[in-house]
Amino acid sequence: MNLFEQVHDRSNSRSVKWGRMEKVYGIHDASDILPMWVADMDFPAPPPVTDALRERLEHPIFGYSYICEECKTAAANWLEKRHGLGVETDWMLFHQGVIPAMASIIDVFTDTGDHVLVTPPVYPPFFSIPENLGRSVLYSQLTEQDGEYAIDWPDFESKLEKARLFILCNPHNPSGKLWAAEELEKLVELCARHDVLILSDEIHSDLIHAGETHTPLLSVAGSERDRIFTCIAPTKTFNLAGIQAAMIVTADPDKRMRLERHMQAHGTGSLNAFAPVAWKAAYEQGEPWLNHLLEVLAHHIEYAVERLEREVHGLKIRKPQSTYLLWIDYRALGLTEEEAMSRLLEKGKVALEPGSKYGAAGRGFLRMNIACPKQTLEEGISRITSAFR
Repeated sequence: MNLFEQVHDRSNSRSVKWGRMEKVYGIHDASDILPMWVADMDFPAPPPVTDALRERLEHPIFGYSYICEECKTAAANWLEKRHGLGVETDWMLFHQGVIPAMASIIDVFTDTGDHVLVTPPVYPPFFSIPENLGRSVLYSQLTEQDGEYAIDWPDFESKLEKARLFILCNPHNPSGKLWAAEELEKLVELCARHDVLILSDEIHSDLIHAGETHTPLLSVAGSERDRIFTCIAPTKTFNLAGIQAAMIVTADPDKRMRLERHMQAHGTGSLNAFAPVAWKAAYEQGEPWLNHLLEVLAHHIEYAVERLEREVHGLKIRKPQSTYLLWIDYRALGLTEEEAMSRLLEKGKVALEPGSKYGAAGRGFLRMNIACPKQTLEEGISRITSAFR
């Protein structure tokens, strides 16, 4: 049995996905509910990573740690090989995760009351972090046609007139859309016209399906590259979220200096002892595992979409170009979100994410995580169909 077929019991591993459903969904007992919600895979990390961590554990001292030059080179080589993106190691700053990295960027380069622009439906921290930092969030809702999303350019540009920073989800979460180079070029041009900084969250950029291409925002920025902050991490790619490691890439030395100063002031400039070990091993030796994962996910997507649309008349799912997430349109079922979630949790005994979590534009959709062994996926789909039957 290979790594992607074996079912692992995660119930006693302090897993948010498996152990926090009562708190997240407001239910008394979730012991019989199958979690298919948060973006956390039920697959073991690549063996080279676990081997490297095991070797590190042989040394019994866990003092302060740092990101070595070999770690930076490994990341640069990875970006060049997988995405054709040339990045200097001097452009890299490291953080405990993409979310805290985003918070640092917002805190440094915007002031209280400044406007931050987002394009819902989108990953919830895009609007919750600015709000918690006292910023005003501007919403330019994406247009949607049969599950395909696009930027509403006139509305987007009108919002840029007030914005100081725009946060881009590239690839897009929750839909799995890949932004075309032409879209990204227009986005950069409009932001430059209105002197708006861009934070590009590219954490899902390695989870790209066959025949598709991820375009890093930096690769099309040209002379405007200094207004871009790119957040990247191996944690989503290799299922290492609990290791907590990410990097900010920015070509502007002044912006890097200001971010470094902020990290020093807030004590966020160092990583835990295991992060550099996992980082280096993943980027240097994790590619075969990732290629196998993408094959598994391709089969899972085909299977899940076919069964769900066949067994629940009215469900519509546009196959994602990236990620291991399905964005399920249930609007034709005529159910409110409260009714849909009640059926899933109480009748189907399965936890998906409600679309409104991603903003009002997500209402009528559900986000489903299919990164699990086939046996678990089959059971999850049976529970979903039972809930809606």
